[in-house]
Amino acid sequence: MVPTMKTKYRDVVAPELIKSQGYTNKMQVPAVSKIVLNVSVSMAYDRDVLQAVADDLGKITGQKAIIIKAKKSVSNFKLREGTALSAKITLRNDRMYEFMDRLLNVALPRIRDFRGVPSNSFDGRGNYSMGLQEQTVFPEINPDHVKKVHGMDISFVTTAKTDEEARALLRLLGMPFASGKQ
Repeated sequence: MVPTMKTKYRDVVAPELIKSQGYTNKMQVPAVSKIVLNVSVSMAYDRDVLQAVADDLGKITGQKAIIIKAKKSVSNFKLREGTALSAKITLRNDRMYEFMDRLLNVALPRIRDFRGVPSNSFDGRGNYSMGLQEQTVFPEINPDHVKKVHGMDISFVTTAKTDEEARALLRLLGMPFASGKQ
């Protein structure tokens, strides 16, 4: 079964971008190539908290999270090499489109006083990053079983060459950008 967001990209978004941006070849049309979710935990030395974070990410995405460990020791931060710090998942293809559909149509509307995502979080190369304050906005997470509320960073990596191309792509896919500056 083809995800609805993938069908929307192929049938609606790509032809609209070709028409509005003046692309001559369909391979020039920007697309989302991957989505990366990252959760850093301040209490990472507690294995139970980090494992709960990784399990939550797995429930949200349907894919197993990998645990990221410190590469260097930093005494000022009381950090030792090899200490588990965060959990990360990279989504591609159908899982990426399914996650994007749930994020845009289910999770973001559940945020209290939501006025849109910041429109100035592009990196200059067509990639967009945003953050969520808590994982309980996803329906897969039961708030009664959450040990610790944590946020997450979500990065949309696109094949767009400029931020304007990426903004047009994400807006057509349904990203609710906030009006005005934040």
